Amino acid sequence: MKSNSKYFINPRVSFLFVLAAAVSILFLLIVRGFVISVFFGALLSGLIFPLYRKLVCLLKGHKSAASGITVVLTLLLVIIPMLFFLGVVINEAVGVSNQAREWFSDQGELKELLNRQIEQYEWLEKMRPYQDDIVTKFGDITAKAGSIVAQGLAAGVKGTASFVLSLFVMLYSMYYFLIAGGLPIRKALRYTPLTEADGERLLAIFQSVTRATIKGKVVIGILQAGLAALALWVAGIKGIFFWFTVMCVLSVIPTFGTTLVWVPAVIYLALTGHGIKALSVGIWCAVVVGSIDNILTPRMIGKDTKMPDLIVLLATLGGIMLFGAPGILVGPIVGALFLSAWQMWGAAIDETLPPQPEEGS
Repeated sequence: MKSNSKYFINPRVSFLFVLAAAVSILFLLIVRGFVISVFFGALLSGLIFPLYRKLVCLLKGHKSAASGITVVLTLLLVIIPMLFFLGVVINEAVGVSNQAREWFSDQGELKELLNRQIEQYEWLEKMRPYQDDIVTKFGDITAKAGSIVAQGLAAGVKGTASFVLSLFVMLYSMYYFLIAGGLPIRKALRYTPLTEADGERLLAIFQSVTRATIKGKVVIGILQAGLAALALWVAGIKGIFFWFTVMCVLSVIPTFGTTLVWVPAVIYLALTGHGIKALSVGIWCAVVVGSIDNILTPRMIGKDTKMPDLIVLLATLGGIMLFGAPGILVGPIVGALFLSAWQMWGAAIDETLPPQPEEGS
């Protein structure tokens, strides 16, 4: 297929493009509350598309029925269990916050604990003048954490109707995208100056980077968080599902990731007189959890294009700041699209350059 760029010179086509763009902006303003729901519907439909294809074969080409069954299975096997898990996490978050606040509110007991540790370890003697400040700061932090959790629960109750509506939109989007496949995207690309080869290349790069990001960060992050959480549970740390969720989120941060949770946990165990547990957790997490990324990343990603850790970090944090919790996935996907577009642009530039003479010729 030849390039469509010549059509944009036509005044009628140009006017219709501006009109379509203006109406599109108005449409986005109307549906902006459901953009994230549609996005996750498209993302989930892409992940479960192989199951949909098998059902289409079993149902002898009945796409609507296969799509409906796939959506129902996703709701029953993935979404509802995930909602129950989030409920457990919220309850544990409240419990952890209350427990920490009660522990730190007894400043006399905490001071006595610090004094015992300072007497046992001479290198902690420098902390003695600051122990009152340490106790006060810990109390303030835990009190604020409790209020944040309470406010989050209140907001969740108020937003129940909105959540149900967003969930419905996401499921219906999944139903539509499964039936349509990649047709909507390919139709949209027809109305750009890109050639068919450009469109296919853009989709291929985007899919490759997205797969690598999901495999390299989401799947491996869950494995790392799970093994670290297992160590904390064996050591007697309470609220293990809460800490598992926190480590899953933090695992997107290159280099540090889960260490932002298990290192403080090791320090806590050491300060409370559980030296053997602290040492065991530290060794397990440093050796086993820390090596998972290096062992599994090359095998899971394979030939897919791996997104640089800096882009992953910036896209994830920026996505969280812009979209909230959904930004954990939205951010990296947008980062993948960013890299895909620039890689395509670079390839297009290379095609327009004259061939370089070989060395020695």
